[in-house]
Amino acid sequence: MQDTPLKIGDRSFKSRLIVGTGKYKDFAETRRAVEESGAEIVTVAVRRVNITARDKENLLDFIDPERWQILPNTAGCYTAEEAIRTCRLAREAGVGSIVKLEIIGDQKTLFPDVPATIDAAKILVKEGFTVLPYITDDPVACRRLEEIGCAAVMPLAAPIGSGLGIRNPFNIKIIIEQAKVPVIVDAGVGTASDAAIAMELGCDGVLMNTAIAGAKDPIAMARAMRLAIEAGRLAFLAGRIDRKLHASASSPLTGLIG
Repeated sequence: MQDTPLKIGDRSFKSRLIVGTGKYKDFAETRRAVEESGAEIVTVAVRRVNITARDKENLLDFIDPERWQILPNTAGCYTAEEAIRTCRLAREAGVGSIVKLEIIGDQKTLFPDVPATIDAAKILVKEGFTVLPYITDDPVACRRLEEIGCAAVMPLAAPIGSGLGIRNPFNIKIIIEQAKVPVIVDAGVGTASDAAIAMELGCDGVLMNTAIAGAKDPIAMARAMRLAIEAGRLAFLAGRIDRKLHASASSPLTGLIG
């Protein structure tokens, strides 16, 4: 079955899995997990991981920007101003202008600050950034960000790092139905079945970090997530059977042997 690539801005990708680089025991394990995941896009917290100081151990010594699309993110930012400044820093550091915009509005839940995200997105889009915003599973907010010019919308499945899976598939489905840009579930995935469900709903991709890095065997979980994304996408394209209240015989009822 033929599939179309994942298009973000002017770039196309075969893999629909985007992985983070935090919480691993070291950069070597990070690279092994990224390789096993099959991901082509790797997100990096600019304020938390060294990608700028070349005289110190640098993530980019392990994750080659020539091989992987580096997606700088603004994790740890609590205001639009901080996020905009962080994106500009990433571009100046030479890691490109495709950015994941993340502005936290609450320290306990780590839910995004929607108004601040919209304000920052307006400015970043005007400055030529390809913006992928982390946002609540709110169809109205997602539509507004698309109208601003964001290259994708990234609604959460559940709180960051919670592993709860998709808590509101109905909102995610509405977002998918209305969107003309990729819908990438971001945050809350816990295991392979969560990733498969997201893809079966029709999401264009899934971004995850803790689900892989926090697993007992991150390398094995990275492979599991790769397979789950592929299986979920294929199931979506194949088209599932309708749900029925009562049974439906698998075998024909005509031509029965006496």
